[in-house]
Amino acid sequence: MDFLSVLGLLVAIGSIVLGQTLEGGTLASILQPTAFLIVIGGTLGAAMLQYPFPVFLRSLRMLPWVLRPPRLDPQAAIQSIVQFGDVARRNGLLALEVLIDEVSDPFLRRGLQLLVDGADPAKIRWSMEHEIQAVEHHDNQGARVLESAGGYAPTVGILGAVLGLIHVMQNLSDPSKLGSGIAVAFVATIYGVGSANLFFLPVANKIKSIVHERAQLQELIVDGLVAIAEGENPRMIEGRLQGYFAR
Repeated sequence: MDFLSVLGLLVAIGSIVLGQTLEGGTLASILQPTAFLIVIGGTLGAAMLQYPFPVFLRSLRMLPWVLRPPRLDPQAAIQSIVQFGDVARRNGLLALEVLIDEVSDPFLRRGLQLLVDGADPAKIRWSMEHEIQAVEHHDNQGARVLESAGGYAPTVGILGAVLGLIHVMQNLSDPSKLGSGIAVAFVATIYGVGSANLFFLPVANKIKSIVHERAQLQELIVDGLVAIAEGENPRMIEGRLQGYFAR
C-alpha cells in the first residue's frame, strides 16, 4: 500500500472540505449529482473518443497502481544476478537451467532462459530491450489517457457552468429554480478543475513514475545478464549494477 498517495488524497480533499466549512459553507452545497454527471461523464466520454478501447482498458487496469504499485526490489534483483553469475562462472551457463523455475519475475526468467539457450550477448540485449521499450510504450499510453482526462475536465467543467447558467436564464421568472441552476454552474467548475488537478493529472504522473522505475530496473537486469554472458566477474557486475540506484 502506498500510504503517501492515500495521505495526499486525504489532505487534498480534506483541505477543501475544511476550508469550505471555515468559510461557513456546508458539504451539501458542493455535492451536486448533476454537476458530477456532466463533468465526469463528459470527461470520460472525451477520453474514450480519443483512445482505442484496449488503451483505455489498460489505463483502468493501471489505476490500482496508485495505491498498490508493482513491487520493485532492485537489491533482490542484483543479488539474484550475482548468484547467477557465481553459478555460471563455476559450472557454466547450462547450470543455470535448474534455477529458472525458481525465478518469480517473468522478465528475469525470460532473460535467464536466453542465457541457458546460449544466445550471444548482443542478441540478449536486443531482445530484452525491445521488450522493455514495447511495454513502457503501452503503459505510458495508459497513463496518457488519464493525462488527457485532466486536460478535458476543466473545459467540461466550464461547459457545465454554461449549462447551469442557461438553466438560470430560462427560469428567471421562477425564483425557486434559480438557486439550483447557479449551484450547478459554480460546482461544475469546481468539479472540473478539482478532478483534473487533484486526481487525473497526479495519478497520470504517478503511473508514469512507476513505469519509468520499472523500466530502469529491467535495464539493470539486462545489463547484469549480458555481463554474465560475457563472462564478467560477479563482484564487478554487482558493483556496476549498484550504480543504477546510487543516492
